[in-house]
Amino acid sequence: MTSDEPTLARMMQASQAGDALAYRQLLGALVPLLRRWFRQKVAPADLDDLVQDTVMAVHRRRASWDPARPFLPWLAAIARYRWVDGLRRASVRDHDEYVDDFAVESGESVLGARLGCDRLLALIPSGQAAAIRAVRIDGLSVAEAADRLGQSEALIKVNVHRGLKRLAALVEEG
Repeated sequence: MTSDEPTLARMMQASQAGDALAYRQLLGALVPLLRRWFRQKVAPADLDDLVQDTVMAVHRRRASWDPARPFLPWLAAIARYRWVDGLRRASVRDHDEYVDDFAVESGESVLGARLGCDRLLALIPSGQAAAIRAVRIDGLSVAEAADRLGQSEALIKVNVHRGLKRLAALVEEG
């Protein structure tokens, strides 16, 4: 089965119309594509979990794909976010192991994590950093963050999206 843009788009469109066979074929076609893309980015031990996580994200977000737009960029965006989330989880896991190895007091580990986060956020525009800090770190809703920062909810969403995208690019650059 080919996994080119027109074929995948047709399968996704049929899936959205309720064709279960097309949907199974689509998901089956996505696995090798995702494996190839992630193989260059993650350790072999993490590959299958990340592919499965991405396929599940496609399943959850399948209604958000617009048939008037290309399918592969939509898939790539989902895959990239799953990959960045995986990096974030691995970073937390690695940090926790490091802290446990040296038996650092919890106050110091929180401070270290906060300083690392502050260093990363300093590398992106201040509006994006403030939106990420409010929504993703402080746990505010978009509406609460908009109130706190004096921005519209749409701008908060855009700033979080662009800021996370920029942070992911910085992580990729090394």
